[in-house]
Amino acid sequence: MKKVIVMAATLMASLPFVYAQEAQKVSVKPYGFVRNYFNFDSRKTYTVVGGEYNMIPYDQKWNEDKSEDLNAVPHAQLQALTTRIGLNISGPELLGMKSSGKIEGDFGGFGSNNMVLRIRQAFVKLSAQDEKNYREVLVGQTWHPLSGDIMPEVLGMAAGAPFRPHSRTPQMRAVRYWGSWGCTAALLYQLQYMNNGPTSASDPTSTNKTDFALNALWPEAFLGFNFKNGGWYAQLGVDAQLLRPRTHAVVGGVTKKVDETVESITPTLYAQYVGGMWSVKFRTLLAQNTSHLNQLCGYAVSGINEDGSWSYAPIRNSISYLNVAFGKKYRANLFFGYMKNLGASSTLAVDPATGGYHIYMKGGENFTHLNSIWRVAPSLSYNVAAFNIGLEYELTACTYGDLGDRGQVLLNDNLRNVVNHRICALVKYNF
Repeated sequence: MKKVIVMAATLMASLPFVYAQEAQKVSVKPYGFVRNYFNFDSRKTYTVVGGEYNMIPYDQKWNEDKSEDLNAVPHAQLQALTTRIGLNISGPELLGMKSSGKIEGDFGGFGSNNMVLRIRQAFVKLSAQDEKNYREVLVGQTWHPLSGDIMPEVLGMAAGAPFRPHSRTPQMRAVRYWGSWGCTAALLYQLQYMNNGPTSASDPTSTNKTDFALNALWPEAFLGFNFKNGGWYAQLGVDAQLLRPRTHAVVGGVTKKVDETVESITPTLYAQYVGGMWSVKFRTLLAQNTSHLNQLCGYAVSGINEDGSWSYAPIRNSISYLNVAFGKKYRANLFFGYMKNLGASSTLAVDPATGGYHIYMKGGENFTHLNSIWRVAPSLSYNVAAFNIGLEYELTACTYGDLGDRGQVLLNDNLRNVVNHRICALVKYNF
C-alpha cells in the first residue's frame, strides 16, 4: 500500500510540472479524469476490473430439484476505480521527425489491497506530416491496432467488448499515408491481455499465461490498409498469431519436451463517419482465438499424438458491432453487437483419460457451450464544460446449448436463452 501511495503522490506532484528547456524543448502536459460508475445487473454476469467491465451473463445454474436458477441473482455497486491520470510529452526533432510520448495509468489493477495503480499506455513516437504524406513510428504499450482509439461511444467501461476487440499491449508499430491512402503494420507482444491455455500443471516451469505467446518466439503481427478523407475512415486488415501452449508433456511417467503450436488468422473490416453532430462506426471480424482481445473465443485440442504432443485448431467466431451517436451537449447513442460461434475447422480430439475435450477460451469452461450473443445499448449523456453525466441501458442476451464435436453448439431442443439487464450511470470530471 505504501508503494502505491508513493507512486500516486509522485505522479500527482508531476502534474503541474510543465517545462521547456532551451536545448531540448521538451514539454509535458497532464490530463485525466475522475470517473464514477453505478452499475446494476439483473443476474450474475462474467465481469472483470472489479465488476465494471461487463462481458455477458452466465448460463443457467439450477439447484438440485430444478426449481431455482442460482445465477439469477441481481447485483449493484458504485465505484471510482477507473479514475485516470496521464502525461502527454512532446520533444525535439529526431531524424527529421517530431518526437513525443505518453504515460497513462488508472486504478484498475488488482492487488492485496484491492485496486492499485496500473500502466495503461507508455510509449515513445516519432512522426512527420507534410501536405500529402504522414509517417509514424511507435514503440511501447498502447492500444492494439484492432482496438485503437476508434471505439464505440457507450458509457460502460467495457467500451463495446466482447464485440469490440479490446487490448493495450507492448508493440512496435509503423504508419504511413500517401494522401488519403495508407497502411499500418505492427508487431505485438502480450502483457496485461493474454490468451487462455493449459494450466501450469502441464508445464512445470511456467505459471504465466503470457508464456503461451512468448514461448512461440514470433510476435503477433498486424497489417492494415487504410483510407482517410474528411470525416471518413476505413481499414481492411488481418491479424496473425502463433502460440506455443505447452513446452513439456508427461509420456510414460517421464516429462519430455514437446514442440506444438496453434496458428490463427483474423481478418477485419472497419469503417466510420464522424462529422458535425453525427458519428457512425462499424467493425466486423472473422475472429480466430482472440481471447487476448477480450472476446469470447479461443482454441481447442484437435489431436493427441503418441509422442505426447497435441495438435490444435482455433475456434472461429463471427463478431460485429454498429454504433450510432448524435448530438453534442445532449448526446444520444445506440450500440448493437452480435457474436456467433462457428466452431473449429476440424473435429476435436477426445482425451481418453477424461472422455472430454480440451478447449481454452476467455472465461474458461463457463463459455465453451456458448452459441451466440447479441447486445443493444441505448444511452443519453449530458456534456458541459468538464462534466459528463450519462445513463445507459444495456440488454445482453446469450444462447447456450450442447457442445458439438467441432466446438460448435448443437442446434437442438436444449438451446436456452439467458438475458441480463444492466443499468449504468456515469459521473465524470475531466481535466
